[in-house]
Amino acid sequence: MGTPAPPGPHRHPRPGHPPIRPPADEPGLPGRCLRLDEFPRQAPLVQKSLRLLTQGLREQDRVALVTYAGASRVALDSTSDKRAILAAIDGLGAGGSTNGEGGIRMAYQIARSHFIDGGANRVILCTDGDFNVGTTGRDDLIALIEHHRASGVFLSVYGFGMGNLKEATLEQLANKGNGAYGYIDSYAEAQKTFVQNLAGTLVTVAKDVKFQVEFNPARVAAWRLLGYENRLLAREDFNDDTKDAGEVGAGHTVTVLYEIVPVGTEVPAAADAHRYLEEKQKSKIRNQKSDGELLFLKVRHKLPDGDESRLQTFPVADAGGTWEKASPDFQFASSVAAFGMLLRESPYAGTADWDLVQRLARAGKGEDPQGHRAEFLRLIELARSLGPEPR
Repeated sequence: MGTPAPPGPHRHPRPGHPPIRPPADEPGLPGRCLRLDEFPRQAPLVQKSLRLLTQGLREQDRVALVTYAGASRVALDSTSDKRAILAAIDGLGAGGSTNGEGGIRMAYQIARSHFIDGGANRVILCTDGDFNVGTTGRDDLIALIEHHRASGVFLSVYGFGMGNLKEATLEQLANKGNGAYGYIDSYAEAQKTFVQNLAGTLVTVAKDVKFQVEFNPARVAAWRLLGYENRLLAREDFNDDTKDAGEVGAGHTVTVLYEIVPVGTEVPAAADAHRYLEEKQKSKIRNQKSDGELLFLKVRHKLPDGDESRLQTFPVADAGGTWEKASPDFQFASSVAAFGMLLRESPYAGTADWDLVQRLARAGKGEDPQGHRAEFLRLIELARSLGPEPR
């Protein structure tokens, strides 16, 4: 846990949480039970992706295939036979209308019929975005997903190709299903998702993960969270175990970035000041000697099969770090945040431009054994070539 921050009038602490893993002496996952609900237009890429996923399965893992083109049907009943799975994948095609709701319902039925206690029971929806919720409407489909989520069957959603991708709908379905959402537009991206990150794709190690940060008003005049607009919770929801939150897959880490304004620096009008303190209280606190603590971080999470959250707390001191001493991970995360703000033409981008984004990304590239950060540098070049320079 640390708070590296670049020099300047405003700084960017980065609370980070390591992956939460099951204890080694637990039985673990005796049988990951995977369900695939599949039928996109991008059939060749989907088939290649599913072959990659199948190659990483263990002997005790089981797969069923459901298609929903025209009418929902079971293309492969639940089996652990890899040859049968690969043959069924090779037989998939694309065409007809898309009754996504019917396919999901059928996939859930199979998942419940072959439910593995202690396993990772999951429906995976692969779609090119030409997806409808049938005749019952989105609310009923979400209720279905939430019902099966509570019973231990999670839903992950992957969009393939380009064009008619309804990203907001697909991401919402994954969020409601305690699963992951991803976009796969190439074989390289499929390898990252279904080979390099296979455990995180299939296995949720912590659900309803929540972060709450309280800044020390003796050191921080104002703050602003970068991103996470679609996952914000009310302050009182942090301790409410009935409120849904995010999930963490095996081997995954979580990064949260804040922009802070140190005490003694002019506070921008758009920044989030300490809303629960009156001016007299702020003045009194600022006149007190600071103990060096910058913030207090609280983290809640539930085990995948649990309903009661566990609380962890971390007081974080200001180590007085400089940008030059910041870790490559922090520098790279800063570049990604700035990149996102430029793409969205965020009013909070400040003086950020493509040169800054590239400089930060190069500084944080590190060893990059899988080439993911090099790919990000190429995306920066592509984005820069497609649009005007930021103002």
